[in-house]
Amino acid sequence: MVLDLVIIGLAIAVFPLSVTAFVLVLSVRGGTLKGLAFILAWLACFVAVLAAVLLTTGGEPPAPKSPPSTAASAVKLAIGVGLLGYGWYKYRSRHRNAGRTGRRHKSSGGLMARLDRLSLWQAAGLGPLLQPWGLVAAGAATVVDADLSHASSYLALFGYCLLATSSLLAMEIYTTFAPASARVRLGRLRTWIESHQEQALVAVALVAGLFLVSRSIAQLTS
Repeated sequence: MVLDLVIIGLAIAVFPLSVTAFVLVLSVRGGTLKGLAFILAWLACFVAVLAAVLLTTGGEPPAPKSPPSTAASAVKLAIGVGLLGYGWYKYRSRHRNAGRTGRRHKSSGGLMARLDRLSLWQAAGLGPLLQPWGLVAAGAATVVDADLSHASSYLALFGYCLLATSSLLAMEIYTTFAPASARVRLGRLRTWIESHQEQALVAVALVAGLFLVSRSIAQLTS
């Protein structure tokens, strides 16, 4: 379970769409406070999903080859196949969308003007909305195997939540304590992500998909 949560948590932490959206939130007027609202809502939703799974299982992992265990592995397999399909689709469509890049950049000024009017509640609403829900669901299916009778499971779950949110927390802390430097470096990060977003999405989707497919097949056939 721990290895699965580490890989899924890393994939969530570096998911390009979430990172880009958070950089945009930090760059607007009052961005530090709005970023905090984004993170708190993100974490609340994340923890609520895990809590719902643990309440369903009672904190006890299902027996191997039991219907709940098989269902959890099947869910991860389906998500893995979906990620592979998504990654392949994005790879195939990357060249077709190359000509639209200029139009996206031209509209960035209007987007920033709208984001400047973003309220704290709206920033909080963006947190759960922009989570990579396929990966979150894969993590939830993995947490089915958590055994809350052992302290190590609590540590693993805490580490998973922290890892999945680590990129957002790092940017929030950086912006809070070094706003001038953060503005420049996060601007560069945003520019890099926007110019490499398709490649990053393909890489994250394919790596996470391959991992989930291989692990779930091993669990279903072992």
